[in-house]
Amino acid sequence: MYQRDGKAAIKKDLNNTMALCKLLGNPEEKFRSIHIAGTNGKGSTAHMMASIFQEAGYKTGLYTSPHLKDFRERIKINGSMIKELDVIDFVESHQAIFQDIRPSFFEWTVALAFNHFAKEEVDIAIIETGLGGRLDSTNVINPELSIITNIAMDHTDMLGDTIELIANEKAGIIKESTPVVIGNTSNAKEVFAKKASEKGSAIYYAENFPMPILVNADLRGNYQRENLKTVYTAWHVLRLKTDFQLSYIHFVRGVSKSIKNTSLRGRWEILSELPKTITDVAHNEAGLSYVLEQLKEESYDQLHIVLGLVKEKDHSKILKLFPQEANFYFCAANIPRSLEAEKLQSLANTVGLKGEVYSSVEEAIKEAQAMASKQDLIYIGGSTFVVAEAL
Repeated sequence: MYQRDGKAAIKKDLNNTMALCKLLGNPEEKFRSIHIAGTNGKGSTAHMMASIFQEAGYKTGLYTSPHLKDFRERIKINGSMIKELDVIDFVESHQAIFQDIRPSFFEWTVALAFNHFAKEEVDIAIIETGLGGRLDSTNVINPELSIITNIAMDHTDMLGDTIELIANEKAGIIKESTPVVIGNTSNAKEVFAKKASEKGSAIYYAENFPMPILVNADLRGNYQRENLKTVYTAWHVLRLKTDFQLSYIHFVRGVSKSIKNTSLRGRWEILSELPKTITDVAHNEAGLSYVLEQLKEESYDQLHIVLGLVKEKDHSKILKLFPQEANFYFCAANIPRSLEAEKLQSLANTVGLKGEVYSSVEEAIKEAQAMASKQDLIYIGGSTFVVAEAL
């Protein structure tokens, strides 16, 4: 499975997902949906969108990945995870008929989510892509709206090594005559405009929809400002182009209660005070640059960073973002994709970052807490999987 093993677990076509859906009676056709892709911010955007629909009284499905602590986080209705027995029953009931298809973990999970949403008769399902868009397992739906948050260099070994190639993969979720919202268009606008034109789909850019007032969102990272603009634009387009009854009050309440309504975690989350301890799932150059800029706004005597990365990232570019004056605690999350802590330390040393190696994320955090004074700041991150073990 990709969450543990990476690229080897990916199947680059939709044939299996389509075959699974056919065996299940095409559940993806039995509920309305919104499809979200992008390099960063799609999870936060998906949760805010779900919260808005929940505030408007709609029974709302939410499919996201990866999970942090519990596989069932990926599949929720009105903020509640799918029941364990529903997962077990689905696998036991369908294992034999799925045997010839040999689906991947992602394909199994998408089939489970779509079947669950159809069975529970949700009014709307917010569906986040796992990787890319064009060939992502989720890309068998015909949504009411497509959303692409932004484009940055990530997963270049699978999506392409240029912004244009990555954007083209993400643009694969744009459907025929279906409106699409684009969040940050600074580097790929032509790609999206061309694809939307080919599909005969209206395209809306968040930069053209300024919010009338400052909205108090409960997701606190500075990078959420961009996601909030994307969500506002999507809310506006849904009011224009669909029959969903989504008032401005629903929008305001939704984005102010995203955490409460959906149980989202790991986004500029403050784990404790004295010393203040912050964790965030940012894991690529673009995402980490936002987070590290925000760290500069914090007041502290000394900065302690518990850091772990996965193998397939551009480590040199990522490590150059971190401040040399911080104390580093190098570790590896307990999954095969993790970069070995000793290798991370060696790479970090080449760009002037100093620190010790620890046998686990837990041990690294314990040492950081022991070394930090009450006036210091601890940041835990670099990988979604490091954050998961910190929570």
